[in-house]
Amino acid sequence: MSDDDVNQRLDRLESRIAFQDQTIEDLNAVITEQWTAMEQLRRRLDAMEEQVRSGSYIADPANEKPPPHY
Repeated sequence: MSDDDVNQRLDRLESRIAFQDQTIEDLNAVITEQWTAMEQLRRRLDAMEEQVRSGSYIADPANEKPPPHY
């Protein structure tokens, strides 16, 4: 194998590693974003479950606006 062949092979490997590193960083960013969204949804679901359990999900008619057809 000539020096040029070795250098080309090393260049390809370095390029491949750089691409893989970028792909890993991109995937990590997506996972972090999804984790944040899941945590927000989990907190909202917990709050809704608590409202249902406590019965506070039923609106007080005194505070409700009349329907638009009135």
